[in-house]
Amino acid sequence: MFSGIIEAVGRVVSREPQGADIRLRIDTAGLDLSDVALGDSIAVSGVCLTVTTLLSDGFWADVSGETLARTILGDTGVGSAVNLEKALTLSTRLGGHLVTGHVDGVGEVVQRTEQGRSVKFRIRAPDVLAKYIAEKGSVCVDGVSLTVNGVQGAEFELNIVPHTLQQTTMGGYRPGYRVNLEVDIIARYLERLLLGERAAQSENEGLTIDMLLAAGLGKSAL
Repeated sequence: MFSGIIEAVGRVVSREPQGADIRLRIDTAGLDLSDVALGDSIAVSGVCLTVTTLLSDGFWADVSGETLARTILGDTGVGSAVNLEKALTLSTRLGGHLVTGHVDGVGEVVQRTEQGRSVKFRIRAPDVLAKYIAEKGSVCVDGVSLTVNGVQGAEFELNIVPHTLQQTTMGGYRPGYRVNLEVDIIARYLERLLLGERAAQSENEGLTIDMLLAAGLGKSAL
């Protein structure tokens, strides 16, 4: 588990094809690796990767074909900057929100607006993820825990302060930039829970108004 609070911005320094998979070597820049061991997890732009070889200035990790297809790591070349966060411990401050490092889909930056020293971004999420993104809720973008300022359809807005722009890769975002998205884990489990016994069916239509009413959510709540 992670918190979405980025600890360092590293770089991809090597990319080795391994059949349908790849190996990535990440230069971790200022990230403290003194408490990292072989087999530990590090989030790389929001993707939980396992350390397979630990170096003094970084690590190697294997990336499966599934991960390459479902995240932006498939497009990440040598020299690309990546957000880094070590896995949480039981004594770590939870400054963001609970993040699993399991990317739900890839979004796209559609607008960047300078607002004083801050920047407002509009990001388009895949349609299937839109229902999990709510105004003033949490969303993880390239591993960064953020608060959603507004939602319109499958697009949502973020207001990013100077510190976040400087300490993550978000300062380089421009329209057309693809980003890893992870929705709030609570929203995903709540949907599954409300399906009740229907969750065991191989085919179902997802949540409906009738299901919500049966769960005790009256029309006034909808």
